[in-house]
Amino acid sequence: MRSLLFVPGDDERKLARAAACGADSLILDLEDSVAPAMKAAARRRVAAYLDARGDRLPAPDSRAPAPDTRSPAPEARAQICYVRVNSFDSPHHADDVAAMAGARPDGLMLPKSEPEQVRRLCANLKSLENEHHLPEGGIKILAIATETARAVFTLGSYAGTSSRLAGLACGEEDLATALGMLNRNDVGGIFGVVRALCVLGAAAAGVPAFDGVYVDFRDAAGLRAECLRARSQGFGGKLAIHPDQVPVINDAFRPTARECDWAARVAAAFRGNEDLGALSIDGRMVDRVHLTLAERILARSGAYGTTQGE
Repeated sequence: MRSLLFVPGDDERKLARAAACGADSLILDLEDSVAPAMKAAARRRVAAYLDARGDRLPAPDSRAPAPDTRSPAPEARAQICYVRVNSFDSPHHADDVAAMAGARPDGLMLPKSEPEQVRRLCANLKSLENEHHLPEGGIKILAIATETARAVFTLGSYAGTSSRLAGLACGEEDLATALGMLNRNDVGGIFGVVRALCVLGAAAAGVPAFDGVYVDFRDAAGLRAECLRARSQGFGGKLAIHPDQVPVINDAFRPTARECDWAARVAAAFRGNEDLGALSIDGRMVDRVHLTLAERILARSGAYGTTQGE
């Protein structure tokens, strides 16, 4: 998944338009964008939206690229849908999880997450799936893993928490508020460390990392620059708060023609040379580690196509 678009769960108009935005995944929100008085109504609206989806996609593999949402048109197919429930310390959490399990989302997004909470949510989902006669493990978990200072110190502990874990996402806005920081553009300071730890923690757990939101949704150039920086740092995609951000994110996280050319030549060089651990391409040594990277690039290009960017 490259683009994950938040959609307020209590906004019928935005829910109706969400499927056509081209996002690889929708995050139907029951948390920050929904006022406390509207939580119950939002659950009902999101459940109805999920029930009306028709044929579902297979449960997403956290290690595999998402299908290309450009062709066929998003309206013509089921769309990957996560639901952001309220955090464990919220009085709305248990009701959110219970209501959503029966509606069969592809996964739940857990805010203010820590590894032990992922284990607890996994146990709760297992019980609810049995209650609703659903396949065990079908509902995945996407953890927003950096929203509190304490959570940052647990980023290396997600490995082995649950086979449901589908990724770790950065939540810089909540963390900045918790730290009393007015400057959200602290790329090289605390946020730089947090982002690096998120990518490393996700890699240790064998799942992708997703960059946090870019709040200035009218600044396409700034968004693209942030996407390219995030991609260079190892993030696999980015959260979005507005449909206009989706095309920018999708393009920025699509492999470039140059990357695909390199990957194709590496794969071709090793084809038929299975007994070699390393070889030379353009005067540079490449080994099996580079082949693994090349195969990932080619897999993503097969799902998303390529861009002409550098």
